[in-house]
Amino acid sequence: MIARALGLPRLRFNGLFGGAMVALLVLVAIIGPWLAPYDPLKLDLMARLQAPSAMHVLGTDEFGRDILSRLIYGARTSAWIAFSTVAFAIVLGVVFGVLAGFLRGWTDRILMMFNDAFLAFPGLLLALGFMAVFGASRNGIIVALGLAYMPVVVRVVRGTVMSIREREFVEASRVMGNSEIVTMMRHVLPNCIAPITVLATTMFGWIILSESALSFLGLGVPPPAPSWGNMLSTARPYISQAPHLIILPGLCISVTLLAVNMLGDAVRDWLDPKMQD
Repeated sequence: MIARALGLPRLRFNGLFGGAMVALLVLVAIIGPWLAPYDPLKLDLMARLQAPSAMHVLGTDEFGRDILSRLIYGARTSAWIAFSTVAFAIVLGVVFGVLAGFLRGWTDRILMMFNDAFLAFPGLLLALGFMAVFGASRNGIIVALGLAYMPVVVRVVRGTVMSIREREFVEASRVMGNSEIVTMMRHVLPNCIAPITVLATTMFGWIILSESALSFLGLGVPPPAPSWGNMLSTARPYISQAPHLIILPGLCISVTLLAVNMLGDAVRDWLDPKMQD
């Protein structure tokens, strides 16, 4: 509807808005230390729970820390965790998915047995179980969420590979004497890039939401390091006294998820012209 009001095709509007917002998130994550007006960990008990003002544009929290600075550093945390987790899940998922879909037989059965066991649990619940093992830390979150979302990647890649392995160019590669590894790397894997790209874009939003949920539950980035999730968690007791403490990080999460989903839709439509309006 917004795209029609602006006179833009849905594909173009989604791509422009989603891409611009995601690029802004990445930019803030990269240059955050130069953008933040204050140290996000600096305490000022005399200025606690202040409303937005000229000195603190978005106000202060229960310890007098600047909200804007903590939001900027929280974006840095969320972006780093999301990119690292997506890369971790995609690498593992592609390896197992290509092996299962291309080799078939017992390799496929064994890998998919373990993969289906992981898929039997909701992603966030599985991540909670892994966090109990790895502990609350950035690396623990990356590994836990990566393992939790890896089964989805395996399923998508396996299905794609199973359709590609029956193509004529794959058979021609075998006839030419290429080994199975060479055939997989040179002819099968490059044809999986489109669905992997769409899935990676979508997973980026899932992981930001999951990381925020884990931090909200106290299993994410340990305080006092800022993240949008733990900012929401610590703001709960002050929701009536200082509602901006919970509104601002919640708004950051919502806008980021909207932008990532719109970018994912645009990427999917661009890679599949039949989906375009």
